[in-house]
Amino acid sequence: MLIAVVGATATGKSDLAIELALAAGGEVVNADSMQLYRGMDIGTAKLSLDERRGVPHHLLDVWDVTKPASVAEYAGLAQETIDDIERRGRTPVLVGGSGLYIRAALGDLDFPGTDAGVRERLEAELASAGPGPMHARLTERDPAAAAAILPSNGRRIVRALEVIEITGRPFSATMPSYEQGRPAVQIGIAMPRPELDRRIDARVDRMWELGLADEVRALEAEGLRGSRTASRALGYQQLLRHTSGEWTLEEARQETARGTRRFARRQESWFRRDPRVSWVPAGGDARARALDNLDHPERISAFPSFTSPVSG
Repeated sequence: MLIAVVGATATGKSDLAIELALAAGGEVVNADSMQLYRGMDIGTAKLSLDERRGVPHHLLDVWDVTKPASVAEYAGLAQETIDDIERRGRTPVLVGGSGLYIRAALGDLDFPGTDAGVRERLEAELASAGPGPMHARLTERDPAAAAAILPSNGRRIVRALEVIEITGRPFSATMPSYEQGRPAVQIGIAMPRPELDRRIDARVDRMWELGLADEVRALEAEGLRGSRTASRALGYQQLLRHTSGEWTLEEARQETARGTRRFARRQESWFRRDPRVSWVPAGGDARARALDNLDHPERISAFPSFTSPVSG
């Protein structure tokens, strides 16, 4: 049985994944895109060895910060890791809030090839014209893909236009389907938005106290600023603007918290659309409810609206 623990940042996914791994004889497989990077520890809330409580963790600290992220490469790594865990008679517990990476590990995605010449030309256009005109072109060619990609996300816009050009098919045709991939019990952790916002603010404050600014300075010396992917991570992106003199340290902290709250809403929206996710409320009884879902995977609950507080 493959277990996946999903949901927004700061809801307690990592802790629940460990609890489920301990209960099911499992090992954790990371599906947080930024925890794949070595040295990005504080800003990604990467668990320490003590916090992992003896549970083996896989696919942490895999890439150097200068490496561009590749969902296709991650998919291969994740599926090899899951296969190995299952061959050893253990239970893989996938955990993360990066929706595409979860779907990639589950085998839900189709990965068309790439063309270096087309990619280089589109990236040059992005650098000169910005993402706005390119997103408008994507809207004309593939409205479904444009609706799913933020107008500011130049990297994904480039990839969508590249796929359309080299395959002659809409990029949306390669996007996730809920009918394919590995069977899995997917547990989502839900939290009322005001509480989630408070937890995000507290987490960002804690990262500042632990020395995230020093971590960013150290990684900047290793090439973080020039990275196409790692430099855009929440907290790191904002602190790079601080180290360049654009923002004060306090402005960087405030923008990190604000950006993380926005990101959490996008995470909720992504996972909420997946009918395979069974939702449990965050808190003390999340473990018991999640274990009940493992025993009865046919019980699929809707995403809580939280119009009233969740009761026990």
